[in-house]
Amino acid sequence: MTDPRLDRIAELLTLKAEGQYGLSTINQRQHALQAAWLAEKTGCPESLIVASLLHDIGHMIHDLGDNPAKDGVDDRHETRGQAFLIAWFGPEVTEPVRLHVAAKRYLCATETDYFARLSRDSVLSLSLQGGPMSPQEVTAFDAIPHSAAAVQLRRFDEQAKVRNLETPSIQHFLPYVARCIVPV
Repeated sequence: MTDPRLDRIAELLTLKAEGQYGLSTINQRQHALQAAWLAEKTGCPESLIVASLLHDIGHMIHDLGDNPAKDGVDDRHETRGQAFLIAWFGPEVTEPVRLHVAAKRYLCATETDYFARLSRDSVLSLSLQGGPMSPQEVTAFDAIPHSAAAVQLRRFDEQAKVRNLETPSIQHFLPYVARCIVPV
């Protein structure tokens, strides 16, 4: 018998991830699988592979449509996702999920060429999410546990938008998820 929490995650990634990923030419599932695969290929810890797979789960659990940013709405998917995952995973998974939007703001403030590399949808959502961090926000972000993992996740997030990229399946990543789920 499998863990019903694992079944629920697989169900979300299978049935609720068909929606287009922002303004890109891929869907939510492809984006999630690409991000997790990048984390896996880089040799990241299992917790960051799982966070990469689930970082946008907040988009899959709301009913605001595929791209609320185009309507000027910040869906706060990072906090929705963290709130959904917090009962099932420890902070090594949930904090990078919660912080991955802040990590985009951080990178825009700390790397001169980062903003120029953002996709159209990331630029649009950045304007709704507060824009680049101030120097004080950068200092505060650096002090948050798991902020470095969130920055790494953010880098995978930006790279995980390749049309027709072959990746491992959801089933490939479920053992990582199973090992990271907190025991009941």
